[in-house]
Amino acid sequence: MNSLQQTYPHTYKKSISISTAWKRFINWSSKQEENRLLWLGISVIGHGCILTVATVGAIVLSGNNFIFWPFVIGAMTMTLVTHIAALPTRITIPVFFLSVLIDIVIIAICIGNGFDIKNTYI
Repeated sequence: MNSLQQTYPHTYKKSISISTAWKRFINWSSKQEENRLLWLGISVIGHGCILTVATVGAIVLSGNNFIFWPFVIGAMTMTLVTHIAALPTRITIPVFFLSVLIDIVIIAICIGNGFDIKNTYI
């Protein structure tokens, strides 16, 4: 009678899980679900009442360049839409930070162009 013998490899490979900064940020954002109303308040009041107004002021003072207006409107809109749609914080927090980044870049460009009130009314 012949017996079958099964062979198997004796090597063991340890799998390394790489935790990128993006994964850690998304995991942190997911854990912020209990602070949902705090993030809603920060994004609507902080972004809508302070940062967007400052960005619009920078645009107007730097010559009222039309190309910046859709970006400012879009940045504020994407923040509001994610909260109105009641999306989870793993989506709303990154969208909020992206919209803040857009506003900061626009303010930096406007500062680079220089503020001149005479160009506003041309």
